[in-house]
Amino acid sequence: MRFLVNGSPAWARQSAVLKLLFTRAKLSFSTQTSVECIAPLFQTVAETVHPVPAKITGTIPTWVNGSLLRNGPGRFEFGNDKYRHWFDGMALMHNFKIENGSVTYMSKFLQSDSYTTNKSENRIVISEFGTLAMPDPCKSVFERFMSKFKLTSTDNCSVNYVQYKGDYYVSTETNFIRRVDPKDLETLEKVDWSQFIAVNGATAHPHYDPDGTAYNMGNSYGKSGTRYNIIRVPAQKSNSAETLEGAQVVCSIEPEDKMKPSYYHSFAMTENYVVFLELPLKLNIMKILTSQIKGKAFSDSMSWEPQLNTMFHVVNKHTGERHSVTFYTEPFMNFHQINAYEDQGCIVLDLCGQDDGTAVKLFELQNLRKSGQALDELYKQVSKAYPRRFVLPLGTDSMKEDVDLNPLKYTSATAVKQADGKVWCTHESLHDHTLDICGLEFPQINYSKYNTKKYRFIYGCGFQHLVGDSLIKLDVETKKAKVWKEKGFYPSEPIFVPYPESTEEDDGVLLSAVLTPHQDKNIFLLILDAKEFTEIGRAEVPVQIPYGFHGIFVPQRS
Repeated sequence: MRFLVNGSPAWARQSAVLKLLFTRAKLSFSTQTSVECIAPLFQTVAETVHPVPAKITGTIPTWVNGSLLRNGPGRFEFGNDKYRHWFDGMALMHNFKIENGSVTYMSKFLQSDSYTTNKSENRIVISEFGTLAMPDPCKSVFERFMSKFKLTSTDNCSVNYVQYKGDYYVSTETNFIRRVDPKDLETLEKVDWSQFIAVNGATAHPHYDPDGTAYNMGNSYGKSGTRYNIIRVPAQKSNSAETLEGAQVVCSIEPEDKMKPSYYHSFAMTENYVVFLELPLKLNIMKILTSQIKGKAFSDSMSWEPQLNTMFHVVNKHTGERHSVTFYTEPFMNFHQINAYEDQGCIVLDLCGQDDGTAVKLFELQNLRKSGQALDELYKQVSKAYPRRFVLPLGTDSMKEDVDLNPLKYTSATAVKQADGKVWCTHESLHDHTLDICGLEFPQINYSKYNTKKYRFIYGCGFQHLVGDSLIKLDVETKKAKVWKEKGFYPSEPIFVPYPESTEEDDGVLLSAVLTPHQDKNIFLLILDAKEFTEIGRAEVPVQIPYGFHGIFVPQRS
């Protein structure tokens, strides 16, 4: 006997229904596991040289007056030449100007020598981090051959905004920085670190004392080998017109291997000390020197060597004296420090750490522009960064061996002195399960009041994939996190702006430029209440912006 349903055999109808349900489940699973293509976030855009008014939704607090300045790559090709790596794109500066509850947006390409030369010749003339410039085909064979022996640093300062002696600069990690006018984003003079101090570059993440004194780090290469140098730039301008006049090396640190120094993107600072991390991501000096001859980019000289440990070097930033003990821990990769402070004879150091150091290679543009399964597979290779706490006890000389030297009851981080005098450290994870799938990067704090001090709150981006797709507020005491997220949008590094005369650490707002790969949607400046982590308002602008790196808030001068 056969049963009929709507004129069809029941078993056939059931089979069809099951097939439909299976298909829907398969589609649902595919939707949940696949990620959208983000290629438009890594495409060339036009600059917006005249301020464009933003459409306001919600409220822009009237006490927030100033500019959120952002920096990052904005052009990825010249003529038929294309850049290989995300870090290579030409610097595009952004200004979200906030004034009396209204917002305007503008952007300009940094008029660096790299940009103007490439543009005039309509090809890539200056090599970047991951792209080697090819010799001019119009030159003779001899001239092209000799050009392979010239090592030229780029002044494509696309990473951050920094401040020295009251002036604003854009910076990268070479020996050049460019002074800029924060009001109209005009490019001013090029400044060469090596003309003032014996370094071949500096990080794009200096630290500042309350009086404006700046500290940074940079390598030097010479006959005596490679050195890591801690740099101090005085707060006030001298009578000289030279911007970095008075800069000095506070201390030089010899690498474990002079021909393979570590790459580093930042460092940590307390009230009295600088802490430098020597990482297992190494730069091969011989490969750098022969890179142009062999047709290799600078990035090809880097190698992740997990057989090596990570080392912490501690230096008194006032005297330049190195601490007698070098602290060690398991190999990990670190781009950004969060905060560091002194407590009960120890340095408490919080940072974003990831177990694998091969991520830099993954940020090639061909990877970032993938879609579908290829993009899914790429995401699986990315090691996420998580907030970690280390404790470095400074008075180790008289302490016992093989016991935990950490006296701080509020952290489970350990430091154990070994028979050879080295101190082995283990970290405490500062997050709960909320951050398991996304980690935290681009960390920010209430810097003006809590840098080098005991603090409670971290703000950053959650990186479930290759770029930030959420904003996070993390309480380091409870390890609880609050998350802001909107489908199809990718927020940039959140910048904390304190409420005037605030008394609580999180009393203020967060500013983040939120981007989208969807051409039918607009980017917007997001304003979050930092305490409640809820949206106050947004300022929408009908432009597209590539995903960038870092920025600062410049208060409006009265």
